[in-house]
Amino acid sequence: MPIVSGFSGGIGGNLRVQSAIKDCLELLDMSSDQLQWSSSSCNNSTSNQVAAENRQFDLQSWLSAALTNQGTCKESLAASGSILGSMMASGLDTVTKLVTQCLGQVSVAAGTTTGVSAYGRKLVEGFPEWTEKKDRKLLQGASKGIAADAVVAQDGSGKFNTIMAAINAAPEMSEKRYVIHVKKGVYKEYVEVPKKKWNLMLVGDGMGVTVITGNRNVFDGWTTFRSATVAVNGKGFIARDLTVENTAGAAKHQAVALRSDSDLSVFYRCSFEGYQDTLYAHALRQFYRECKITGTVDFIFGDSAAVFQKCQILARQALPNQSNIYTAHGRKEPDQNTGFTFQFCNISADADLAKSPNPTPTFLGRPWKEYSRTIIMQSTIGSVVSPQGWLEWDGDFGLKTLYYAEFNNTGPGAALANRVKWPGFHVLTRPRQATNFTVGHFINGNVWLPRTGVAFTSGFRA
Repeated sequence: MPIVSGFSGGIGGNLRVQSAIKDCLELLDMSSDQLQWSSSSCNNSTSNQVAAENRQFDLQSWLSAALTNQGTCKESLAASGSILGSMMASGLDTVTKLVTQCLGQVSVAAGTTTGVSAYGRKLVEGFPEWTEKKDRKLLQGASKGIAADAVVAQDGSGKFNTIMAAINAAPEMSEKRYVIHVKKGVYKEYVEVPKKKWNLMLVGDGMGVTVITGNRNVFDGWTTFRSATVAVNGKGFIARDLTVENTAGAAKHQAVALRSDSDLSVFYRCSFEGYQDTLYAHALRQFYRECKITGTVDFIFGDSAAVFQKCQILARQALPNQSNIYTAHGRKEPDQNTGFTFQFCNISADADLAKSPNPTPTFLGRPWKEYSRTIIMQSTIGSVVSPQGWLEWDGDFGLKTLYYAEFNNTGPGAALANRVKWPGFHVLTRPRQATNFTVGHFINGNVWLPRTGVAFTSGFRA
C-alpha cells in the first residue's frame, strides 16, 4: 500500500531500495511464468466446452496477476525514492500495455468484459470439484493423525527445528501434496514458499497454538511487499490450523502478516493478526474458510480473486486520527477477474475496539485502485461499521468505476438507508444478481477446491 499521507518513514533507506529491487526481480519472474502458462494454454486447443471455459478462466487469472505484478514493482520502486523507478518506468509501462491488451482479448473471447465469469457453472453443496479426496481427508482429519512428509518441532521431536528448513527440503514442482506438520510453538522466523515449491501444505496444531511471528514493516525500511511474515508464491499452497502475525504495531504503519501469490491456494482455520495491511492477498485465486483476520487500516488488501467464507473479520483500535478500513482492493483494469467476496462472515470489532470509549471510525472498504471490487453477502455486520459503509480513497477517485455491493446481510451495521450514493455502489436484492460472486463462479471453485479438502459452499446455502 502507498505510504500514509504525511508519513516520511523512518531509517533504512538503503534497505528500502534493496527490498524494492528484490520485489521487482521476484514479481517480474512470476510474471514471466504466468505469461508462459498463458502462451502454452493458448497453444493447446480443445473441442470440449468445459475444458475451454476453464482454460479461459485460467488465462484471465494469469494475465490479471501479471498485470498486478508490474504495478506492485512500480509502487515498490516509487516508495524507495530511488532513481531506478524512473529508469524502469518506460519498460514496465510497455509490458503493462501489452498484458492489458491480451487481457482484453481474452475477456472478449470469454464472453465478459467485466472481469466476471459468464459461465453458468453448476452450484453444488459440499466440496468443489477441484479438491481431491486425499486433500479433503488432510483438511478434515485430526493433526495428530496426519501422515506428514516432514515434521517441524522446537523440542527436537521432529526432523526440522524451523519451518524454512522443512520447506527448503521439500521437492520442487511436485504434482503430489507434500505435508509439513508444524508442531505447537512460537516460530520467530520469516517463511517464504518459493514459486517452484508446488502443492505444499502447512498443518499446525491450532490457531494460537502454532504461531509464526515477525515484525518487519515499512517504517523500518522494508517495502510493504517484503514486510510479510509469511510469503507464499508456489501454486496450490494450503495452510491449516495456525496463526501468522506481524507484531510491529500500529505506529509502524504497513506491516504484513501473510502475503499470498499462490494460485489455487487455501487457508483453513488460520488466524492472521496485525494492524495496517495484515493480509496481502496479492494476486491469483485464493480461498479462506473459518479464518480470523484482525487489523486496522486496509487490513485485507491486494488484487487477487479471493473468497472468504465463515471468517471472523475483526477491526482493532487504530492510532488517533486514523480510520479502520476492512478492505482495499487493487483491481486496476475492468477486464481483470479479481475482487474480494465475503460470504457467511462476521464483520465486527475486536476486543480492544469494542471496549474503547472513543472507537476508531470503521468502514467496509475503500478503492485503492480505479476498478476496486468487493462484495459482502449473507454476512453479519456489527454496529462498529459506519452507517455510510464505505470510504473514499481520494476525493471522487474510482467512485464511478469501482464495484462495491451488499447482498442479504444482517446485524446492526447492515442497515442500508444511509449508505454511500456512489455510482459504483450496488444493493443487490436477488440471488441471481450475486451469483457471479459465489465460489462456484467467481474463483471457479468447483473445478479446484474439492482436491484441497476444505469445506466450502459453492452457492448461497451455508
